Amino acid sequence: MPDESPKVPVELQPEHPTVRVLVDVHELVEDSLVPSGARWTLAEPGRQLDANLIHRPAGQRVDTHTEPDLDVVLIVIAGDGIVGSPDGEQVLADGNIVWLPRGSTRNITAGRNGLSYLTVHRRRPGLQIGKRPGQ
Repeated sequence: MPDESPKVPVELQPEHPTVRVLVDVHELVEDSLVPSGARWTLAEPGRQLDANLIHRPAGQRVDTHTEPDLDVVLIVIAGDGIVGSPDGEQVLADGNIVWLPRGSTRNITAGRNGLSYLTVHRRRPGLQIGKRPGQ
């Protein structure tokens, strides 16, 4: 089977790929300087993945949306909440790993303790300037 992974431009490839610890998620969860939203984002040059540590305070909701292009793995780091879909609601708890397949419709609501979760998915290609279809 051919390799279908995105090709990384030579200038973005690390000279010597190095394994290393990037962050302690427990320290980030306790950091109240970012009350809501991304507390950490993977920003390594030449990466093939995107990852974000998101925090939502109690009751805050990510509105219903459909992701047409990317499969996402969501890992609950702390707190609790609910992930809703047309098939119903599922409780989210510390330590859960959730599969959000591309094309699925979902929303997320933080529970009474707030919700911190890591999302991991294939990196989106950068925006490119091009001609409009039909031109």
